[in-house]
Amino acid sequence: MNRTARLYALVEELRAVAPRPLTVAALAARFEVSTRTVQRDLQVLMETGVPVRTTPGPGGGWSIDPAMNLPPIHFTAEEASALVVALAATDSRAPYAGAARTAAQKVAASMTGPASSAAQELADRIVALPRPSDSIVRAAVEHALTTNTVLRLSYTDSAGRESDRLVEPSGLLTADGGWYLIAWCRTRLAGRGFRLDRIRTATPTTEQALPHDLTELLRDSAAAGAVQPPTLAPLVPLAVRH
Repeated sequence: MNRTARLYALVEELRAVAPRPLTVAALAARFEVSTRTVQRDLQVLMETGVPVRTTPGPGGGWSIDPAMNLPPIHFTAEEASALVVALAATDSRAPYAGAARTAAQKVAASMTGPASSAAQELADRIVALPRPSDSIVRAAVEHALTTNTVLRLSYTDSAGRESDRLVEPSGLLTADGGWYLIAWCRTRLAGRGFRLDRIRTATPTTEQALPHDLTELLRDSAAAGAVQPPTLAPLVPLAVRH
């Protein structure tokens, strides 16, 4: 996560619990950075006019003016519960998992009435067994997809063979609970899928990747029949209009 994204995420993290304060240590653990980095980020937010403040002493920490809210969003209780379940199902190793959390916090902070109560009640009754994640690899993949840049990978395939690749990311595939980066592999001169939990290292570059059609890269592979998830289909025309 770059600094701009982290600054925005810090605001959302504080808004989600406002007016209760959060300690610097808690924020540092949440964003997997040092406490010094969090202190600097919070100072930048103050200097740019964001209404964050610090309370010293036991029980203190950093908080934000609770009046800094989104307009209410009118969900039904069922819709709010569906959002909670969708967020809970997002593996911490999945691409954009951090962004999904901050997006959900924006929605939760804007909900009122029965929907808000239903979402919170259900959230209190969902638990999960923690799974290890490589935030550095995930962040590099996210960056390459967002900026359409070439990515340098060290990868271990299903047979345990290790290789270094330069790839041009095209999209993401999810199957059987796993996530795959679909990309044009310059080593194999063909489309390939790279399971995210088998990527040992991922190093961003500044080189722009050539455009590749996701469907074409998947052609003749085991995932040739992959289709867009029905829940994402309504997002396509919205993105086009923007």
